[in-house]
Amino acid sequence: MKVMHYDACFSTKAILCLEFSCILIDKEEEIMGSSLALTLLVSLLICLFQFTRCVSSVQPLCRSDERLALLLFKESLAVDKEASADPFAYPKADGWKFQGVDCCYWDGIECDHNTGHVTALDLSSSCLYGSINSTSSLFHLLHLRKLNLADNDFNSSQLPSRLGNLSNLTYLNLSTSSFSGQIPLEISWLSRLTSLDLSNTMGLKFGMFSHGGLKLERPDFKSLIQNLTSLKHLHLRHVIISSPVPNILVNLSSLSSLDLSYCGLLGKLPTFIFHLPNIQFLDVSNNLHLSGTLPATLSCRRLKFLSMRFTSLSGVIPASIGNLHSLELLDVTACKFRGPLPSSLVSPNSLNWPF
Repeated sequence: MKVMHYDACFSTKAILCLEFSCILIDKEEEIMGSSLALTLLVSLLICLFQFTRCVSSVQPLCRSDERLALLLFKESLAVDKEASADPFAYPKADGWKFQGVDCCYWDGIECDHNTGHVTALDLSSSCLYGSINSTSSLFHLLHLRKLNLADNDFNSSQLPSRLGNLSNLTYLNLSTSSFSGQIPLEISWLSRLTSLDLSNTMGLKFGMFSHGGLKLERPDFKSLIQNLTSLKHLHLRHVIISSPVPNILVNLSSLSSLDLSYCGLLGKLPTFIFHLPNIQFLDVSNNLHLSGTLPATLSCRRLKFLSMRFTSLSGVIPASIGNLHSLELLDVTACKFRGPLPSSLVSPNSLNWPF
């Protein structure tokens, strides 16, 4: 049975209606018969309208099974202040209460206002330490649309394949959380994702590399993104890919930010990347074996950040780069480009040019 937050609301409206009716009755002698009946009818309609608004604005409590799942998930992990690099990190889940508290109001939790289902879990920078296996109660939260576990330490454990069962996810951030091993194919089932961040999982914590790290081999990069055509943000910094950039990436026309730095990319960088209509942030830096040239025409007019540093990209910088009026940073340090910087370029705020 749903427990609704309408007792106080109902009581207040009922008292107001009763008081209003009593006032009218006390003044009955001052109001003629038909006028009194009309006035009472209007007052009753007003009260009913206010009560209807009150009930319609009621929010249900979170589901008891989901509250229990959250508590079990919390208990499955330890709290370690060294597990998060953010200086403002704190254990969000420590404030959760079981008795008498609606979990929709817990730190890091959001719920659907109509159903009470938990739709967002944000435990980023929460000093969590441990591992998440396939039996975790996390996977009972089937209505999650947002999951953020960034900046914790999951002790080089593998990403559980059951993440693919959270089919309502639109946002998934597991960055800088010390996961390792192969990224499971089941991630590719999350076709509603608009943001996927698995970056920094090799652990650039405190300026040091940790052991392990995520990799894309089987499935490969192409298999991971083939169904994720709604992506706007794809960040795979430090994920070991060690293969060419797949042409299927052209289907991600909604992409606004793409980070493939430190991925060990091979082969030529596809020129279609510079024609993605919504791209604003593009980082393919620190891929020493990534080669290719820039297309003569750069049509990514919204591009603000472009880093190709420490790659084997070569040729000349086309004059069409001057048409990218939104460009704020261009970094081509240690590339193999030749010739002067095109005079048509509107100088970005930050410019690293190797000549």
